[in-house]
Amino acid sequence: MHDSTALVRSAGHAYTPADNPRFPGLHRRFPTTAHLRRHARGHIPRFAFEYLDGGAGADGGIARNWRAFDTVELVPRYGVTTALPPVDIELFGRRYCAPIGVAPMGGPSLVWPGADEYLAAAAQRARIPYTLGLVGSLTVEKAAEIAPDVLWFQLYRCSRNEHAIGFDLVRRADAAGVHVLVLTLDVPVRTTRAREVAAGVTSPFRPDLRMLGGILTSPGYLKSLWKHGQPRFGNLKPYTHATADVNEVVSFVRREMGGAFTWDEVARYRDRWKRPLVVKGILHPADAEKCVSLGVDGIVVSNHGGRQVEGLPASIDALPAISRAVAGRATVMLDSGVRSGLDVVRAFALGADLAFAGKAFLWGLGALGAAGPAHVIDLFIDEMKSAFGQIGARRPAEARAVVTRHPGALPF
Repeated sequence: MHDSTALVRSAGHAYTPADNPRFPGLHRRFPTTAHLRRHARGHIPRFAFEYLDGGAGADGGIARNWRAFDTVELVPRYGVTTALPPVDIELFGRRYCAPIGVAPMGGPSLVWPGADEYLAAAAQRARIPYTLGLVGSLTVEKAAEIAPDVLWFQLYRCSRNEHAIGFDLVRRADAAGVHVLVLTLDVPVRTTRAREVAAGVTSPFRPDLRMLGGILTSPGYLKSLWKHGQPRFGNLKPYTHATADVNEVVSFVRREMGGAFTWDEVARYRDRWKRPLVVKGILHPADAEKCVSLGVDGIVVSNHGGRQVEGLPASIDALPAISRAVAGRATVMLDSGVRSGLDVVRAFALGADLAFAGKAFLWGLGALGAAGPAHVIDLFIDEMKSAFGQIGARRPAEARAVVTRHPGALPF
């Protein structure tokens, strides 16, 4: 569990686990995100679980991400304080309670209706970065009301009509007070995820009797669906006609969005966005150096969680070379495969300044509904404190000096 030390937050208010909505025995019943995953499998409809849990192909990319993290070893040093260390960090001029963030996710409300709101509220309460996905249900304006101190915003490439929609989304993000804009490069082409297709998650989305039966036999899911309604694409709805239904918006998204940002386009968004700009989806040091040359403030090393192509290298294996190439000229972050606080510490030791988790938060939602994200944050912070303390790091930055064994590191 957490110690009683208050963590500094950007607004000056202390975060403690008592802030989180918990019910008795939660930590005992679900002591890791793996326990949440197992419970989520039987707690939500099958199509929702297959959507959240599956990846490209036969899930080889997901397995590689997890396996790569598991091979990273940290050599502890002793003779320092044994107290659980603080894990708060400063990033882009703001203070966060821990080096873990909520990754941008597409359609999390398919996993649990109202997911975007619950994720945003938990991140705000704990003061960790929350990245609103462009294709989520929550508008950037509403997200700014729920998570004003921690809101980041993801943008995919919308290049038609000279990026009219993309630039308008930048305008809206700026007006809403978004702190960091995240341009996503790692979806250059569309892909098929076999598990979700087999479970009925297709476009257009047409629920069959099996899917409806799954909803009716999942009372918590059904209750949240009744409250929040079916998933929708809140940020993109204004660019369609007023009566567009979900399938029409999906068709609109497929027409408007596509391809990875070119370097010239990254430069154009850099010119328009005056706050911190992050590029997500980098796996090669040369691409990281190009980002730095364009004035990008941060880089997220990512293979899109293994959900695009299962043959890509694990993000953690690409991280050390990218961190060396950037050499402190930009903030280096990581996602894809982060399941625990120990994974965050591994990433820190190999050069990351922050790690993002996606699936772990969805497992929490699937298992516990609205209470899930807060519990996942608790687990991450507990595990980070223990791991940092065990290796002798009194602050996260001290993990950089820890000797590591990383057999999968890519030799660029």
